Amino acid sequence: MWRTMSGISTGEGGAAAGAGDGLRVPWVLVRRVLALAAGIFLFVGALQLMKTGAASLGVLQSGSALVQNALSTLGLGWLGALLMLSGSPVAATALALTAAGEATGGARGLTELEGFAMLTGSRLGAAFVVLAVAVVYALRAGSGGRREPLATAVLALTATAVVYVPTTIAGALLLEWPPYQDVTLGFPAQLVDGIDFLYGGMNERAESLPAALVFLAGLGVLLAGFKLIDAALPELDDAAVARRPAWLRRKWPMFGLGAGVGLVTMSVSVSLTILVPLVARKVVRREYVLPYIMGASLTTLADTMVAAFALDSAAAVRVLLAAVLPATAITVLLLAFAYPLLWTVLWEAQARVTRTRTRLAAFTAGVLLVPLLLLGLAPLLA
Repeated sequence: MWRTMSGISTGEGGAAAGAGDGLRVPWVLVRRVLALAAGIFLFVGALQLMKTGAASLGVLQSGSALVQNALSTLGLGWLGALLMLSGSPVAATALALTAAGEATGGARGLTELEGFAMLTGSRLGAAFVVLAVAVVYALRAGSGGRREPLATAVLALTATAVVYVPTTIAGALLLEWPPYQDVTLGFPAQLVDGIDFLYGGMNERAESLPAALVFLAGLGVLLAGFKLIDAALPELDDAAVARRPAWLRRKWPMFGLGAGVGLVTMSVSVSLTILVPLVARKVVRREYVLPYIMGASLTTLADTMVAAFALDSAAAVRVLLAAVLPATAITVLLLAFAYPLLWTVLWEAQARVTRTRTRLAAFTAGVLLVPLLLLGLAPLLA
C-alpha cells in the first residue's frame, strides 16, 4: 500500500513538474526572443555609431600611425582579436571603417583593401581564445590529460591559418579585379529607409560629439549587443554536441556540425572553445576535430554578413564577399581533395608544438608577435 501510494505521489509530482516545465518554457522562449530583438537593435545601432565616429577619427584613417597600408590593418585586425579574445567585434569595426571610407570618397575611414585585410586579420586572431582556455584546462588536468586540450587549440590556430592566409591573398586579388569592383549588393530600399528612420536622429546628434567618444560608444554598444544575442541563442553542452556519437568520427558530418554550431552561435570563439572541454572529457577525440574547426571558422562570418548589409555600404559587402567566397572554396577543396594530407601535416605540427613546454611557449609567442611585426614592417612598405 505504501509502495502504491509512493508511486502515485511520485507520478503526480512528476506530472506537476512537467506541467510546471510546460508553463516555464514559453517564458523562456519569450525572454530569448526579446533578448535577440534587443541585441539586433543594439548591433545595428552600434554599427551606425561606429561608422559616424570612424569618419572623423584620425587614428583610424589611411596614412595614420596604425593605418599605413593593408599590411598594417592585417596586423591591427589580428592584434585586436587577440586582445578582445573575439574576432566578431573587430570584423564589424573593419566593415564600419570601410563604409566610412566609401561615404567620404576615401577621405576618411579605410579603403576596401585595408578593410578587407583588417577583416581577415580578425579571423586569424580570433582562435587565440581557444589556446587561452586550453591552457586553463591543461593546468587543471593531471599530467596525462594536458596534451589533448592544447593539441585542440594548436589545431584550431593552424587550421584557421591554412584557410585564411590564402584567403587573404585571393580576396585581395578579387578586390582588384575590375568586374568585381562593380558589384553592388545591399538591403532593399525599404529596409534601408527603416534603418535611417530608427537611427537617423541618433547619427545627427553623434556628428556633433567628439569622434573618439562616438566610436568608443559604438564599440561598447556593439559588445552589449553581442552579449544579448549570445544570451538569446540556445546553450550547447556536451550532451547536445555528442547526441549522435557516430557523427564524431566522420569528415563531412563533423564539418556540418561545426558549420551548424558556428551559424547558431555566430562566434568562432564560442564554437571552437566548446571543443576544449569536449576533448578534455573524451566526448570527442582530437583526431576527428579538424573538419569541425574548418566548418565553424567558415560560418561564424554570418554576423559579419549582417553587419555588411546593415551598413548600407556596397564597399562593405564587397569586402565581406572577398573573404567569404575564397574561404568557402578553399575549405571545401581541402576537405574534398586534400584532407588526408592536410590532417597529416597539421597533426604532425601540433604534435611537435605540444611535445615540450618550450615549443608551446615559442608557438604562443609567435602568435602574439606576428601582428606586432606586421604593424612594425608596414611603414617600410608605405
